[in-house]
Amino acid sequence: MFRLGRFIRAVGRDILVLWYACRNPATPLLVKIAALLIAAYVISPIDLVPDWFVLLGWTDDITLLALGIPALLRLVPEHVLREAHGAADGLLPRSRS
Repeated sequence: MFRLGRFIRAVGRDILVLWYACRNPATPLLVKIAALLIAAYVISPIDLVPDWFVLLGWTDDITLLALGIPALLRLVPEHVLREAHGAADGLLPRSRS
C-alpha cells in the first residue's frame, strides 16, 4: 500500500511538472501535442478497455500515465524542466521519504 501511495504522488508531481513545462514556449510542439492527446485519452469516455470493467478498465489509463508522462518529460529541454520542477515544488510540498 505504501508503494501505491508513493507511485500516485510521483505521477501527480510529474503531471504538474509536465503542465508547467507545456506552458513554456521553449517546450517542443511535439511534447505539447502528445501531452494533450494523453490527457484527452484519459478523460475521454472512449477507451480501449471500457472503464466499467472494474479494475481492468483503468489499467490502460494508468499504464498510459505511468509510461507516457515520464517519456514526454525526457523530451523537454533541461532548462525548461528545471523551471517546471521549481514551479511544481512551489505548489506541492516535498515528500518525506
